[in-house]
Amino acid sequence: MISTELILFLLLSYLTGAFPSAVWVGKTFYKKDVREYGSGNAGATNTFRVLGKKAGVPVLIMDVFKGWLAVNYIFFLSTHSVLVEVPALLFETQLAFGIAAVIGHLFPVYTGFRGGKGIATLLGLLIGLSPIAALVSIIVFVIVFIISKYVSLGSIIASIAFPLVVFFILNEKDVNSSLEIFSVFVPILTLITHQKNIERLVRGEENKVKFGKNK
Repeated sequence: MISTELILFLLLSYLTGAFPSAVWVGKTFYKKDVREYGSGNAGATNTFRVLGKKAGVPVLIMDVFKGWLAVNYIFFLSTHSVLVEVPALLFETQLAFGIAAVIGHLFPVYTGFRGGKGIATLLGLLIGLSPIAALVSIIVFVIVFIISKYVSLGSIIASIAFPLVVFFILNEKDVNSSLEIFSVFVPILTLITHQKNIERLVRGEENKVKFGKNK
């Protein structure tokens, strides 16, 4: 049953995800709106590209933290002790909070609904829900990125790896049907938000991020 408290926490999760880390860091410390430069995206990758690693690293950490924090709002619910006794319902509530945060990052109310691609916030959600599968995805991302130098390609391949880990590597006792279903949507969301990147990759026009840049 959906309670007023649950609705409020869903709203809080959205507002948490909507915090414009890239825009805030850019405007506060560099007097730049990252949405006006590079890819025009309000995310960690474009922050690295436009402002360098000193700005990009904090933005990345904050964006990941938003997703993780939203999932862990579950511990503040007055019904938490009841939910613990129903693992499937507990997971689904956490998942709802995490998804709300990702939506917030994609469409932040604070900045006219112009957000990022949600990958870092999605990663935070995955870390909160299934840390082992998330860790494997991170490793896959790092390997692909080191080889290709494309953040977008690394994100896409890592998102595809996530459901594979859930279905074929994790112990069945650590996986429920909700996680399996959600895991399938992870690469779908990534492919949708990276459509332009995929087109540029096919044309050989995708930019390689240089993390050594500082501004």
